[in-house]
Amino acid sequence: MNDIPTVNVSQLPDDVLMVDVREADEWAAGHAVGAVHIPMGDVPARLDELPVTDDSLAVVCRSGARSGRVVQWLVQQGFDVVNVEGGMLSWLRHGKALTSESGQDPTVL
Repeated sequence: MNDIPTVNVSQLPDDVLMVDVREADEWAAGHAVGAVHIPMGDVPARLDELPVTDDSLAVVCRSGARSGRVVQWLVQQGFDVVNVEGGMLSWLRHGKALTSESGQDPTVL
């Protein structure tokens, strides 16, 4: 797992272009404002939906485990991606901006 490129939340701007690979209920409860939602199981079929950026594309899940596997796979496919260390739990701890789909106060499930 050490060969997976990672980035610390503190290195990311609040409005970073990021792919969130969590499930729909996790996404709905709270996600980064500029994130794109592509659940982990959908990534291979939705590669054309990955945002294009001049920087490495950040990939996030709740804790970094699922996104780490996605990053590892995407790197093998030739994508320039990084795993967000500590996931959305770290995002929340760092006080980064969150929004929810429900209108409720955003949280990380």
